[in-house]
Amino acid sequence: MNRSLLILIVGVIAALAVTGTAWADLSKAEKNLDRESKRLDATAAKPDGEKAVLKQIEAEFLVSDAQVQALRDRKLGYGEIAIVLSLAKRMPEGVTEDTIQKVLSMRQGPPVAGWGQVARQLGAKLGATVSQVKKMNNDANREIKKDHARAGKADKTDKKAQQELHQEKKDPEPPSTFKGDGRPMNRGGGAM
Repeated sequence: MNRSLLILIVGVIAALAVTGTAWADLSKAEKNLDRESKRLDATAAKPDGEKAVLKQIEAEFLVSDAQVQALRDRKLGYGEIAIVLSLAKRMPEGVTEDTIQKVLSMRQGPPVAGWGQVARQLGAKLGATVSQVKKMNNDANREIKKDHARAGKADKTDKKAQQELHQEKKDPEPPSTFKGDGRPMNRGGGAM
């Protein structure tokens, strides 16, 4: 009897260890998702960031500006919107109004659930959502840099054109002269 009790205790401890590891991984994924969600919100707060983030969300999930605005009206940040759409995309129906509402209702409860719990209920891996949100943030930041670089080049071109125009006004070309019968005369001017 002691031996079977010992085997039972070892089995329970092993089961708890495996379950604990799974919970720890899930907790790590949720922390990573929270971090990436906040990074996406921070990117949206930059000058021209909201436009870049919105462009990434619309392209990634094939949603309209109106759909994103409806989620913003529900007081969701861009990071949360990306998470909701990412989890909805992993459902068999894809991103639809119904799947978005299902993800939101699972998250907001009752009972209120964490993103890890929502993902588990949907049979999805949270790591894929973390990667997707991270990629969107990186792409949005690249887009902002490109826009700034384009604006910088346009500014340089404008400044150069202004400098050239200013230089022309400062140093007008001397009037053209030609030689008639041995004496220089200004073109367009009368004979002196």
